[in-house]
Amino acid sequence: MYLVSRGGLSGVGGFVEALRDRVRKARARVVEATREGDVFEKAAAEDELDDALRIARKHGVAVEEEEEGDARGSAV
Repeated sequence: MYLVSRGGLSGVGGFVEALRDRVRKARARVVEATREGDVFEKAAAEDELDDALRIARKHGVAVEEEEEGDARGSAV
């Protein structure tokens, strides 16, 4: 359930959606940096993704999985 305020989503629903969006964006950054061969950006994006996933786990927020594994190509 989402709580709506004048400023948009708020409360727990807003937190969950913002966290999921953060994970999606971080995964996209990893993919793009890998495609571009930008090792610095890839490392920064991987750190952001790891942080977002850690927060999601800590708060019990389910995030969608990549269809072909982690954005970094993990075989695990």
